[in-house]
Amino acid sequence: MHGTQRENRPVRRGLGQTGQERLAGFLFIAPALLYMLALIGYPIVYNFLLGFQDVSAFNLAAGEARPFVGLANYRTVLADETMGPALRNTFFYTVCCLAFQFTLGLLFALLFHQKFSLAQPLRGLLVVSWMMPVTVTALLFKYMLSPDSGIINIILMGLGVIKQPVGWLVDRSTALYGPIMANTWIGVPFNMLLLTTGLTSIPEEVYESASLEGAGPFQKFLRITLPLLRPAILAVLVLGFVYTFKVFDLIFVMTGGGPVNATEVLATFAYKLSFRFYYFGQGAAVANILFVVLFCVALVYLRLIRTEEAA
Repeated sequence: MHGTQRENRPVRRGLGQTGQERLAGFLFIAPALLYMLALIGYPIVYNFLLGFQDVSAFNLAAGEARPFVGLANYRTVLADETMGPALRNTFFYTVCCLAFQFTLGLLFALLFHQKFSLAQPLRGLLVVSWMMPVTVTALLFKYMLSPDSGIINIILMGLGVIKQPVGWLVDRSTALYGPIMANTWIGVPFNMLLLTTGLTSIPEEVYESASLEGAGPFQKFLRITLPLLRPAILAVLVLGFVYTFKVFDLIFVMTGGGPVNATEVLATFAYKLSFRFYYFGQGAAVANILFVVLFCVALVYLRLIRTEEAA
C-alpha cells in the first residue's frame, strides 16, 4: 500500500546540470545585456525612428506632434551640397588612416616580436599615444601643425622639404591630412598590440621547419606569417574601419569640418544638422546612413570569419 502511494507521487525534477549552467550563464550576461539595451539599443531604435520624422526646434518648442515624413529627410540630406564632400572625406580619411595604421602597426609588431632587451619598454612607450584622450591629441596636433610656430613646419623647413610654412589646417588641399596624421599616431599602438598577439600564437616550430627547408626571411613572411596572421589582420582592419569611419571628436576639435567643408565627415555633418541648425530628423538620417555602412562592414566581417572557421 505504502509502496503504491510512493510510486504514484509526482516526481520533482530539478533543472539538471545543463539547465543550471544555462541559467547561471544568463544571470552572468543579464547586467551587460540590460546595459546594452538601455544605453545602445534604445538610442539606435530612437534615432532610426527619428530619421523618418519631421523634428526641428520649431515643433519641439511648440510642443507639436512629430509628423511622419517617410524618406523625405533622406532625400533632403542626399541632395544637400555638403553630403557629397562629407561622404568622400569620410571614406578617404578612413582608407588613408587604415593604410598607415596597419602598415606601421605591422612593422612595429614584427620589430617588437623580436627578442631584444628594450622591446618591452619601447612597446609600452608607444602605447602612451593610444591611452591619451583624443581631445588632448587633437589639440596637440593642432598646435604642432600651426603655420606660425608648429614644429612640423619647422622640421620640414630645416630638412629643406618645404621653403615656407604650410597652413596644414587652413588650406583646403591639406586640411584633411592633419587629422589623418593625428589618427594614425593614435591607432598605430592598437594595431601593433593586436598583431603582436597574433604573432605570438604562431608556433616557432613552423619557422624552424621552414629554415631547415632553406626558406629566407621574406619567404617566411609571405608563406607563413601573413597566412597564419589572417584572422588577426581581419579583426584589426574591421575594428579600425569602425573606429575610424565614425570619427567625430578629432575632426571637430582640429578643424570643425572646415575650411569650406574640406574636412567635413558624416559624424560632424550629422552633429551640425542636429545641434547647430536644429534639424533633428535630418541629423538622424545622416547618422542612420553612417550606421548602415558600419553594419554592412560588420556583416562582411562575420561572413569572412565563418568562411575561415569552415575552411
